[in-house]
Amino acid sequence: MKRLPGHPEPASMPAPATPGAPLRHAPDQARLALGFADDKGTTRLMRRQHFGPLRVQKPLYPEDPSICHAIIVHPPGGIVGGDQLSITAEAGERAHALLTTPGAGKWYRANGQSSRQAVRLDAAAGATLEWLPQETIFFDGADVRMEHEVTLAADAAYLGAEILCFGRTASGETFNTGAVSQRTSIRRGGKLVWFEQGRLQAEAGAMQGPLALDGQTICGTLIAVGDGMDAALLGRLRETIGALQLEGRSGATLMKQVLIARYMGQSSLVARQWLHAAWHVLRPAVTGKDAAIPRIWNT
Repeated sequence: MKRLPGHPEPASMPAPATPGAPLRHAPDQARLALGFADDKGTTRLMRRQHFGPLRVQKPLYPEDPSICHAIIVHPPGGIVGGDQLSITAEAGERAHALLTTPGAGKWYRANGQSSRQAVRLDAAAGATLEWLPQETIFFDGADVRMEHEVTLAADAAYLGAEILCFGRTASGETFNTGAVSQRTSIRRGGKLVWFEQGRLQAEAGAMQGPLALDGQTICGTLIAVGDGMDAALLGRLRETIGALQLEGRSGATLMKQVLIARYMGQSSLVARQWLHAAWHVLRPAVTGKDAAIPRIWNT
């Protein structure tokens, strides 16, 4: 970290609040703005602006020139109390962008300050946006606000997924204190087609409540918005997921232009298997493209 002349190094470094958390002097204020455009059948990353520790690696084309994969990187490796992250992405007419991350996102103990991530996605006429980050892990004591806003043209398509892990169960840690608030809205053709918000307060017993996680530590969601949503697709999705006989519980619901799939369980690996299977069913119907797992998911 560069320091201005006359600003000495601090006398001591504060200890991290959570084992494995990065050493920081102050919360991060990070912004990333991306813009994609169709260039005669090739989707190009035309805009890439960042402030603070948010980056995107070079555009990748593992499938086809028409689909641009962008890997969003947060170099500190985790989010501490007080961090504020903002990500915006715009897909121009007929562009197709897939956004993902190189690994699990980690939200550390709040230490008296809440953290926030705001994601804004915009797809123009005939465009497709896929928001497919890897798992999100909430450490015990995290206080997090997550906002996700999607705006689509009347004929644009969207696929969005998340796997949320409450506590580091592999290390024997549970999510006993802290809170996670979420708000998601999707508009298509100027109309609100999906809205969801909630707050999970660990101390209030939400981890065990039947209307929340009901004792589970992992939950997954996949949202598909497009013209190909129908009862036949819903049936194929349910049949595919059912045939896997996965541990945990899952379900799917169709609401006109929107199809929602959910998973609850105790294993992030099983949640990944569920997500991959559901995405393989939904992606061809929504985008007209077969599901090709990003290589970064296997590293």
